[in-house]
Amino acid sequence: MILRSEILNISSFTNDDRAFIEPHNDIISTALVVIGFVIFTAIVSSTYIAFDENSYALENYRHAALIANDIVGYKEIQGSRIDVISADELDEIATPIRDDKKHIMFFQRYSGNIDFSVDVSTNDAQYHWTIDRYEGNSSQKDIIAASAPVVIELGNNARCVPGTLTVKVRKNKWI
Repeated sequence: MILRSEILNISSFTNDDRAFIEPHNDIISTALVVIGFVIFTAIVSSTYIAFDENSYALENYRHAALIANDIVGYKEIQGSRIDVISADELDEIATPIRDDKKHIMFFQRYSGNIDFSVDVSTNDAQYHWTIDRYEGNSSQKDIIAASAPVVIELGNNARCVPGTLTVKVRKNKWI
C-alpha cells in the first residue's frame, strides 16, 4: 500500500526507475510536425496569391476587351462610315485635350472605378493618339491590355489606314 506521504513526494517522480522514458523523441517529432505545417502553409499561401493575381488579370482583360470593342463602335469618333475611326475626332479627345466636353463624354460612359487609357495607332506607327482620363497619368505598373483592329480615316475618306486600338486597364490603388 502506498502511503499518502509518498504520493505527495515530488522526488518519487524523478527517482522512480520503473517507468519507460523515451529520450527526447517527442521534441524531434513535434519539431518535424511544426516544420511540415509551416511548409504546407507557405505552399498554400503562394498558390492562393498566384491564383488571385491570375484571376485579377483575367477579369481585367475581359473588362479591357469589352471597353475596346465598345470604343470601336462609339459613334462620336466614327468617320464617314461606321467601320472607320476619324483621326480628326481622335485629335480632339487625345492628349493634349482640345475639346474637354467630348473628352468627358468619352469617359463618362464607363465607371470611374476603372482606371484605363486608350492608345490608337496606325500599323505603320506614323500616327499615334493617347486618350487618358487624367492628363499625366502614365503609371506603367500593373497594366492589363486588350487590343482591337481598327481602320483610321486620315483627313478624308479617301485615305484610310489600318491600325490598332489598345485599352490599358491599370490596377486601382485600393485593390
